[in-house]
Amino acid sequence: MKAAETVDSNMNGQLTLDRVRIVLSRTSHPGNIGATARAMKTMGLSRLWLVAPASFPDPVADARASGAGDVLAGAQVVATLEEALAGTVFVAALSARRRELSLPRLQPRDAVSELVAWSEKGDVALVFGNEASGLTNAELGLCSRPVTIPTSPDYSSLNLAAAVQVLCYELRLAALGSPGRGAESAVLPQGSHVPAPATHDEVEGFYAHLETAIIASGFLDPENPRRLLPRMRRLFGRARLEKEEVAILRGILASFIDNK
Repeated sequence: MKAAETVDSNMNGQLTLDRVRIVLSRTSHPGNIGATARAMKTMGLSRLWLVAPASFPDPVADARASGAGDVLAGAQVVATLEEALAGTVFVAALSARRRELSLPRLQPRDAVSELVAWSEKGDVALVFGNEASGLTNAELGLCSRPVTIPTSPDYSSLNLAAAVQVLCYELRLAALGSPGRGAESAVLPQGSHVPAPATHDEVEGFYAHLETAIIASGFLDPENPRRLLPRMRRLFGRARLEKEEVAILRGILASFIDNK
């Protein structure tokens, strides 16, 4: 590869990394926040979002950041995962546990391939849960794809910051176009007009509208919902809804309610 092409590739790769949010949800130990900032900076990532951390800012986080204080200084602290994901078009979430109604789990290399591809359309996010309990089912339901690191079955305990490092490493390789990796192996719709994907906010708005409509119709008993709504999330999650599709679906729901 020529020098100019290498520079262009690196610049494009950095633009991709700049669209990635690393989201830590309900982190209990500030040291893991600092170590995460360090892991991010070594791989060229800088956008850290913290959802209801137990302690932040914190001197322990500063010490563990070890030169990545700028990442900590720029961290966005929010109360809910919904706030951290607002405006994103694709979200991968790390989860070691099998969930009955979740989408098929991806390994890191496949997950970052999708993240890099979708970053061409807008912000994307990687979500990590609490050190002890991970992500709740409700939190995982807000994400596009679950991701699992294939650890040894004999000892699968992985420190939060170590898990972040693994994913950030894979992201960097994918963003910089390492042979056979990343955007080259990701699949997105092709053609002169690629439909805009629905943002996280738009999809969540649709789910809220859907719940209201099926309760109003009598199809869903809110006192005995069973697993209907998680199943609907899984169904539409597989589809990767576009903006126009969300508008159509919400128009249909509105017509049902208006004509009732």
